[in-house]
Amino acid sequence: MQTNPIIQASRVSFAYYDEETEQKAAPVLQDLSLEIQRGEMIALLGHNGCGKSTIAKHFNAILTPDSGDVVVDGINTKDESRLYDIRQRVGMVFQNPDNQIVATIVEEDVAFALENIGVEPQEIRRRVDEALKAVGMYEFREHSPHQLSGGQKQRVAIAGIIAMRPDVIVLDEPTAMLDPRGRREVIATVRRLNREYGITVVLITHYMDEAVQCDRVVVMEDGKILLDGLPKSVFSHVAVLKEVGLDVPQVTDLFDGLARGGVKLPGDVIGEEECVQQLATLLESAGIHPVK
Repeated sequence: MQTNPIIQASRVSFAYYDEETEQKAAPVLQDLSLEIQRGEMIALLGHNGCGKSTIAKHFNAILTPDSGDVVVDGINTKDESRLYDIRQRVGMVFQNPDNQIVATIVEEDVAFALENIGVEPQEIRRRVDEALKAVGMYEFREHSPHQLSGGQKQRVAIAGIIAMRPDVIVLDEPTAMLDPRGRREVIATVRRLNREYGITVVLITHYMDEAVQCDRVVVMEDGKILLDGLPKSVFSHVAVLKEVGLDVPQVTDLFDGLARGGVKLPGDVIGEEECVQQLATLLESAGIHPVK
């Protein structure tokens, strides 16, 4: 199969510097290798401290490896002369949108970074309008961010990133502080950006219902890759995931429980519609038919 990686991490190891001991702490990443394909939407999972946020910060050179290499669109992140190029290609959205919103008007916030790098005013106007339309926030362009819901604020933060025209957006638990409606809004926006605009998406999340919507799921444990594959494949490893403290989609958990109880059902069901179909088939095979 042909590959077209936009990000390549090769045998990356990294440890944070401990200011108290004036030495490197225990490694957070250990000989980690990972390729992310152009146009892919990937979920990065793992319990707190497993290294997922640390490797994400390597993708736009906030951090650089102690050993190994991270290459973004052909540029090694260790090349300090190319930091601007790397960060134009990879934008990051963090957990708390309030930490990324700097202006008192929505459209001014989205324009902020563009103004700082000297983009022409006409081009700024065009990019800001396009970005706000892409995240469904154009009608709020003249509002104050503090009047918005959490989900709306996060979409404004995403608009600020996509106005920079990145190839990749890395989202570090962007829905952790949102209510269910806000979570749905943000994930729907991210999926649309990936499908319609071809933006590569790396989504760090603790929510399995978000992970199942991705093309690929990568699970980390102790600074290494534990599982990597299609959502159906990764979430079929129920025991392994629970052993490292992770949840699985509710549907998968249900089917795993039924299987352990002796009910023969597929082990790779992760979607609600497929769950309903499989259960209906099971009931019909047992001579139980729904009442119409």
